[in-house]
Amino acid sequence: MKKVVEIDLEEGLEKLLGKRITLFCCRYIYTGTLAGVNETCVLLKDPSIVYETGPLTTADWQDAQKLPHDWYVQISSIESF
Repeated sequence: MKKVVEIDLEEGLEKLLGKRITLFCCRYIYTGTLAGVNETCVLLKDPSIVYETGPLTTADWQDAQKLPHDWYVQISSIESF
């Protein structure tokens, strides 16, 4: 049986497409513009790895190192965003 399914793009990672986001993962923290989302990974443009956050109430990271190109992150390693 087939049923009508409503897809709500206003939730989760899809809602944040085109915006600058931060991904807290099991080992690293990544930040960048969310450029793509599929079932297994997300694509960040202008990405950085955050090595030291500093106060989370400020807009800038204390130590964020730019990555040399677009970066893919496995959804399974994302703990929060």
